Amino acid sequence: MLSIRCLALMAVALLVTGCSSFTREASESLPRDAQWGLLPLINYSQAPQAGERSEHILLSVMAEEGLRPRLYPVVTQDEMPLLDDRERFNQALAWARQENLDYVVSGSVDEWQYKSGLDGEPAVGISLQIIEPNSGRVVWSSSGARAGWSRESLAGTAQKVLRELIGDLSLE
Repeated sequence: MLSIRCLALMAVALLVTGCSSFTREASESLPRDAQWGLLPLINYSQAPQAGERSEHILLSVMAEEGLRPRLYPVVTQDEMPLLDDRERFNQALAWARQENLDYVVSGSVDEWQYKSGLDGEPAVGISLQIIEPNSGRVVWSSSGARAGWSRESLAGTAQKVLRELIGDLSLE
């Protein structure tokens, strides 16, 4: 009877951990009271504006950790928002240097979709990095992916991934 319970608990643990995947990197402690900025998240997913959606969720997750990053200004070309993520990133990084920010958070959205099938689970994959704008040095990076349950939203699943990633930061 005891072994059946143990097997059942192990199966549940494997099921729950099988839905998430995270890479973790040991890093130096970063000062919470530094000047922080948030740069564009480059969208490699098939979903339009997944990067922008993730950025707004990331702002609130960072606030939970006591960080108050400044959001990069909207970049326009001929009065239309610039759609090239790489160019938006480069211009936002130049803005961060001009503003003398100590650290900026950026990264990419690698997956942002509902899986096909009856359940249609949300699936999110995000990579983050913290950069010193003046030197261009990456001081921390991490990535995570999660498939949520069939009744979860993409935003809720992304929030869980981002909380896990930002929660791994060593802040002083």
